[in-house]
Amino acid sequence: MRAFVDRDACISCGLCATICPEVFEMDDEDIATVIADPVPAEHEDGAQEAADSCPTDAISIEE
Repeated sequence: MRAFVDRDACISCGLCATICPEVFEMDDEDIATVIADPVPAEHEDGAQEAADSCPTDAISIEE
């Protein structure tokens, strides 16, 4: 599984990094970024929850 962040759609809320800090973090510009590629199997559920919780649908997941 791979996670992607649309930097233009990210509103810097930090929800993804709070839900799944093993996969997402906020960069120097306060935009979400993926730090685990591919997503480790043990964090796939968290990454999906982060994507589902994103208020702007800035996160996409590919299997």
